[in-house]
Amino acid sequence: MAIYQWEGKTREGSLTTGTLAGDSEAAVISQLKSQNVMVTKVKVKPKELSEYLSFLQGSVKTRELVILTRQLATMIDAGLPLVQCLDILGHQQESKLFKKIVLQIKTDLEGGSTFADALAKHPKAFDRLYVNLISAGEVGGILDTILNRLAAYMEKADELKRKVRGAMVYPISVSVIAAGVVVLMLVKVIPVFEKMFADFGGELPGPTKVVIQLSNFMQNYIGWGIGAVIAMVFFFKWVYGTKRGHLILDSAFLKMPIFGSLLRKVAVARFARTLSTMLSSGVPILDALEIVGRTAGNVVIENAILKTKQSISEGKTIAEPLAEAKVFPTMVVQMIGVGEQTGAIDSMLSKIADFYDSEVDVAVEALTSLLEPIMMVGLGGTVGTLLVAMYLPIFKIAEAVK
Repeated sequence: MAIYQWEGKTREGSLTTGTLAGDSEAAVISQLKSQNVMVTKVKVKPKELSEYLSFLQGSVKTRELVILTRQLATMIDAGLPLVQCLDILGHQQESKLFKKIVLQIKTDLEGGSTFADALAKHPKAFDRLYVNLISAGEVGGILDTILNRLAAYMEKADELKRKVRGAMVYPISVSVIAAGVVVLMLVKVIPVFEKMFADFGGELPGPTKVVIQLSNFMQNYIGWGIGAVIAMVFFFKWVYGTKRGHLILDSAFLKMPIFGSLLRKVAVARFARTLSTMLSSGVPILDALEIVGRTAGNVVIENAILKTKQSISEGKTIAEPLAEAKVFPTMVVQMIGVGEQTGAIDSMLSKIADFYDSEVDVAVEALTSLLEPIMMVGLGGTVGTLLVAMYLPIFKIAEAVK
């Protein structure tokens, strides 16, 4: 289906223009005639440069999506038609990309598409979870309720993501600063001391020789060093892009001494929140587990969830295969088992998600308070070692002068 630009006249004779999705020019003309528009010109809309170069298109921000979802729910609950809602909200978007997407969805709806099918054409903005929940809302006639649940879910998920990102910012920034300071000292500061020591002559202390040799190496091979770092980054991305490499690295991440526990808690919170939202919205359990598995963010967790789906299709409960996978904490498995027995698994999953959200808060605070002294001692120790190594010959020279 292509996008067509058209020009025409209304029944009153005034000129009007617009864009419309259609399988052919004839289909577009026919659709416009049904809207009492006499078409004078129609052609395929040429693609913009950003459509050929995907990196120029940008991305839809989570906050924009949450606001749109909330506003849609309010307007639909007030009785406005969906097409009119999208037309109003589309024209008030500040982001050109998001405005284009929303108005295109409105055009698809006018062409007879369902809301879920129209959303599915824009996977970079609306993921499978969003599309499937909207589909369930359309079928059940509770679209406004589903939209409110979606907005609440996305706000919680975005908050969780920001917590983890915030925990990573401190160690990464301090590490980058430490590396920059060390390289600057080795390339710019140490050579000045080396020249001064060479003028005085005499035997240099062992630590000073090591630092000077390291400085010479950095000056001669800094380009190779940068190239090696870049090559390692690309190699890591290549390994992570392979099926086996992805599994090995994700498994290693969960076993890391400091970050592993945090990543596991984040994964449990995301799993519980997503599955609770889908089940409470009427999505079948097998479809829900398929989507939750694909959006888990970790291959080890994904495999455990997909095995659970397979076991359920064979007649088992959810708790049994989750316990066998040994990925989720025992408490989580037991609470899910209780939820199955009482018929309130969605509310039980919501409670699990709330609990692990608070656990992530505690873990992030503990991680930050633990890393602060470690990073400071590491940075201070490295710089201090370099300075001491450089000042040892000065002390030796001072003694010789005395």
